[in-house]
Amino acid sequence: MKPLASQDAFLPFCRPEIGEEEIAEVADTLRAGWLTTGPKTKLFEEDFARYMGPGVEALAVNSATAGLHLALEAAGVGPGDEVITTTYTFTATAEVIRYLGANPVFVDVCRDTLNIDPKGIEAAITPRTKAVIPVHFAGLACDMEGILPIAKRRHLKVIEDAAHALPATSGGRLIGALDTDAAVFSFYATKTLATGEGGMIVTRDPALAKRCRVMRLHGIDRDAFDRYTAQAPAWFYRVVAPGFKYNMTDIAAAIGIHQLRKLDRFLRRREDLARRYDEGLRGLCLRLPAHAPPGEVHAWHLYVVRLGDDAPLARDDFIEQMAAVRIGASVHFIPLHLHPYWRDTYRLKAEQFPNASRAFRCVVSLPLYTRMTDADQKRVICAVRSILNRGRRSRVAVPETALMEA
Repeated sequence: MKPLASQDAFLPFCRPEIGEEEIAEVADTLRAGWLTTGPKTKLFEEDFARYMGPGVEALAVNSATAGLHLALEAAGVGPGDEVITTTYTFTATAEVIRYLGANPVFVDVCRDTLNIDPKGIEAAITPRTKAVIPVHFAGLACDMEGILPIAKRRHLKVIEDAAHALPATSGGRLIGALDTDAAVFSFYATKTLATGEGGMIVTRDPALAKRCRVMRLHGIDRDAFDRYTAQAPAWFYRVVAPGFKYNMTDIAAAIGIHQLRKLDRFLRRREDLARRYDEGLRGLCLRLPAHAPPGEVHAWHLYVVRLGDDAPLARDDFIEQMAAVRIGASVHFIPLHLHPYWRDTYRLKAEQFPNASRAFRCVVSLPLYTRMTDADQKRVICAVRSILNRGRRSRVAVPETALMEA
């Protein structure tokens, strides 16, 4: 198949939206001389907790990976324990379980949403199971109404991997404000709220928050910001546990403060882009992404389509054709059971995860970010339609919600 010709500039898969407010706040931080965890981080945490709602504590960390590690450790996960999670995720979700000497137990996803299957969770529970990590894929909340009763009945901790989920909802409440032990957000450069690197732990459990706060900075029982800004001599501190180096810098927090203030606008633009994709990609040999149930919010971190069985080319060839017309696309995710370490260590086979395995072969993440112009998106839609329509029959594609209702 000959690639489409194009002289257009490369359209990336993702690009963060950083404004003058973020730049000015970072400059102010540099001039103030407090570069590590300090007043900007504290303000960012306070603002984030307020956004989540009453009774929530927020702890800024240098990555969502760090946040998941801290939350699991604070929840008491340790050597020999089992933690149930999905195979359809980035490796960080599972690697933090191994950091603690525990073992991940992988289950399949629901075919329509690509979120973890609650029935799979229940079937995977053993006497060694300590916790569950649901992963809210692409910005769509997991079936928390199905997961939480199972966890409660079996006395399991629930740590949400909410890297994609800001500001998604479940049961009319923000992810991060549910009755789970903790939720962890990512502020990586591709995320809706981007600080370059960074993350946030949110929890309603004061004991868990206290443990995370100590362990994120070497197991020291006093915050460095408090020690270095106290009016009276306050050099003394105690190491009460072998902690980690997971604190966020004030430079990253300075960006986060203003990204958070723009979050609702970012969401509206992402929702608009998702709607325009839905409209523009109908009639193709594609399965469009699942939408949130009525009354809920999809964060639309990603717009993930699946090539149909009647597509004129394979997924990898499709991505190459998009690259040929200078449009970036990606794949979310290569399921963990296909990676050598997880496959060989836990003797995993593709047939154990039929939905994840099938989805992987045909998923494509299209560009979706707030700096995309309408013209940028039209270019993507035209490219997809051209690649899929040339010389081949097409079938009608509809949002997953309609498929579920049929």
